[in-house]
Amino acid sequence: MATRKIKNIWFVSREYDGLAGAGGVKDVCRQLAEALGKVAKVSVIMPCYGFLSPKLLGFKMKASLSVSMNYASQDRQEEVVIWGKKTQVVGKGEVTLYLVDSPRFREKQNVYTYTEAEEKLDPFKGAGEGHYDYFSMNILLQKAALCYLMYRHERPDIIHCHDGHTALIPPMAREIDGFRHFFRNTGFVVTIHNAGLGYHQEVADLPYAQAITGLARSFVNKNLLDGDFDPFVAASRYCILNTVSENYARELRETDEDELTGWLGHFLMSRGIKIEGITNGINPADFDPGEPDRLGLDAPFSVAKGDLDGKRICRRRLEKSLAKKEFKSISQHGRLDPGKKQPLLTVIGRFSGQKGMDTFVEALQLLLPAEKNFQALILGSGEKRIAQGLISLTREKAYGGRVCVLEGYDPQLAHKVYAAGDFFVIPSQYEPCGLTDYMAQLFGNLPIVHHVGGLVKVVDNETGFAYREHSAKALIGAIKRAFAIYHNKPARISTMQKKAVQTIAKQYTWDKIMLRYMELYQEALCKE
Repeated sequence: MATRKIKNIWFVSREYDGLAGAGGVKDVCRQLAEALGKVAKVSVIMPCYGFLSPKLLGFKMKASLSVSMNYASQDRQEEVVIWGKKTQVVGKGEVTLYLVDSPRFREKQNVYTYTEAEEKLDPFKGAGEGHYDYFSMNILLQKAALCYLMYRHERPDIIHCHDGHTALIPPMAREIDGFRHFFRNTGFVVTIHNAGLGYHQEVADLPYAQAITGLARSFVNKNLLDGDFDPFVAASRYCILNTVSENYARELRETDEDELTGWLGHFLMSRGIKIEGITNGINPADFDPGEPDRLGLDAPFSVAKGDLDGKRICRRRLEKSLAKKEFKSISQHGRLDPGKKQPLLTVIGRFSGQKGMDTFVEALQLLLPAEKNFQALILGSGEKRIAQGLISLTREKAYGGRVCVLEGYDPQLAHKVYAAGDFFVIPSQYEPCGLTDYMAQLFGNLPIVHHVGGLVKVVDNETGFAYREHSAKALIGAIKRAFAIYHNKPARISTMQKKAVQTIAKQYTWDKIMLRYMELYQEALCKE
């Protein structure tokens, strides 16, 4: 297969670290863009949400455009302003960032859901609920990106679309006159960061989907999944589809785990479409505990060298801060008695069933009375029932000083939790890739994971601990194994910590993963 030098790559995303994010997508977009920026011209375009101020962030106005956004019974347009700025990449290269500014985006105070402040102004916008006009938001971003490229007379080699929010770019670019001719030499990649139900950005109103996208009725009707117009299905003919780990791609193609996606993977396979898998990477330097000031840590330490004196200091200082309730950006429930020479279980993440937090609550309820010598520290937010289950444990007199729940999120506090912990629990029901296992390992915090999706990169008894059955019983078994090694074979813990860091450096840095994406881009150039 003849190759073409890839010089110009555009990302389209709803998230980008340092600007706006709600999960791992922001980290992947920035870190992959910066890695690619060392070998190609890379640009990223995303919405300008209401919490962003382009001028204060150093952006300059680049264009003002009208975008067709028809409804089924009404021809209409929406005005957008494009802001841009260049950012330097560590080492050689740069990434250019663009913001799509419009009233539709500017009224939003969160990336995907309404905030409590928005709910107070309008009770119909329930806090935590998804934006009612999510599909219009997605189409406006995608059309604005394509229109701005035409305005610039710029034809990228590759447009890389992140998740269902941007997956309709390939079919619009291939099926709509004007776009079709302009982008005829551009290749498309759509990365599925999460294929689970609720993440497809599908729409049930087919006439509305036809009108606002500009796609033909026959095309819309041919690309349904369970009766809804599905962006991943619509994109599949015109792009390379990949997801964020090899094992998650395999699960979608070959196992019953695909039921959790509405059988997306099996449906695509029936059409002859294969979902590729590339495991996400990480930049180890971004989470180097040897640079405590940058990360907000209280002392430096080196996992690779086995020098963990600073890690012990980090734990003691965090315990003292929790005793004084110094962290005002979160709601603290419970505390950790300081000075205990006990294993510290840590969790950072969303309180949801997908993340397995209901299973973790059940496990703690059984483990706390049975195992007297451990503590648990949890940072995150989400479903009220799960939060209440965790908080109720902090109020049990028998568990006083053993369980602390920090409701909310703060990045520097997260670093402190990573650094303090001995074991990091990831009990996800399913997990496309997982980045927190990397982060925990870089802080010497060994992961305990459900052996599913991208979490299989944690090798049981070598770089962490894994269990196969999604149940509280199986999770407890893995935790007990970890505790036994902690108490009886401390040198083994040190060996595992070092191997985890070495494995990341050898296999999972973005500079290495980026090369696999360059191969995927070459495949995309051969698609029709």
